[in-house]
Amino acid sequence: MSNRFIRHISRARCHRIPRVSLLALSSLQIVMVFLAAQVRADTKHAPPAHSIDLNSATVEQLQQVPGIGPSTAKAIVNFRQKSGPFQKVEDLLAIKGISKSRFEKMRPYLTIGALPQKSP
Repeated sequence: MSNRFIRHISRARCHRIPRVSLLALSSLQIVMVFLAAQVRADTKHAPPAHSIDLNSATVEQLQQVPGIGPSTAKAIVNFRQKSGPFQKVEDLLAIKGISKSRFEKMRPYLTIGALPQKSP
């Protein structure tokens, strides 16, 4: 046990809090942290059943892709609005926060739909 914890228990005796109660509270905190981590892991969603078109997907649709959270989805849509439609999926690497390893996780779930034809 750390000295800080022992001093805390010693002080608790002065306040008439039993050491057992403090140990139980510490154990409860550890269990709560573990359970919170489990809940967070369980709330991850399943990947989309079919590929998502980068040029037409909404923020909500993009969030279905593993590796894309709310802020990344917004960044993708903002990038598309400012720079025009994506020419290839690899264009995502130009967005801040999307590393090569992160891109590799999302690549199987993304596609580029038919690009609009330019008029002569």
